[in-house]
Amino acid sequence: MKVLVACEYSGVVRDAFIAKGHEAISCDLLPTEAPGPHYEGSVFDIIDYPFDLMVAHPPCTHLSVSGSRHFAAKKMDGRQYAGASFFMKLVRRSKHIPMTAIENPVCIMSTLYRKPDQIIQPWQFGHGETKATCLWLKGLPLLESTEIVEGRENRIHKMPPSKDRGKLRSATYQGIADAMGDQWGRAYKRCEVA
Repeated sequence: MKVLVACEYSGVVRDAFIAKGHEAISCDLLPTEAPGPHYEGSVFDIIDYPFDLMVAHPPCTHLSVSGSRHFAAKKMDGRQYAGASFFMKLVRRSKHIPMTAIENPVCIMSTLYRKPDQIIQPWQFGHGETKATCLWLKGLPLLESTEIVEGRENRIHKMPPSKDRGKLRSATYQGIADAMGDQWGRAYKRCEVA
């Protein structure tokens, strides 16, 4: 399966698919933090390649309800409009890709676009954290929990301000990435057989 992991510089999701034998490339404006196939630039430069699956992590800074106290200012200067427009452009430009997953935290896209197909938590995949993550899916099954654990704390949002806070808050948990690589990889194989 040919996989595009859009808006990912960590390589976590990309490498989860590679570990399952798929051809995967990450793409972000930032350089990758893990050696591996990565396009440093706009996702729209490569989105028209015949991928089988796209997993996209569009920027949520101006869309997430955790920052709702700043919505008025973000609307006033256009940042929220630009964020929503980027999200919708990903939806439109990926129509040729048979399977897509667009993830974001709980955000305004549930109203502007549509309700997500699924909301997952890290504690369902082996990490004792809470971080509600919405998944808008096309051609993919819902992710099934792999390891439900205790310790459901919201540590990631309690981080003090730092230059890396945004990166740390947006990171995909390894257990979730592994579930995507395993479960969605198997979904593709079932489609191939059918």
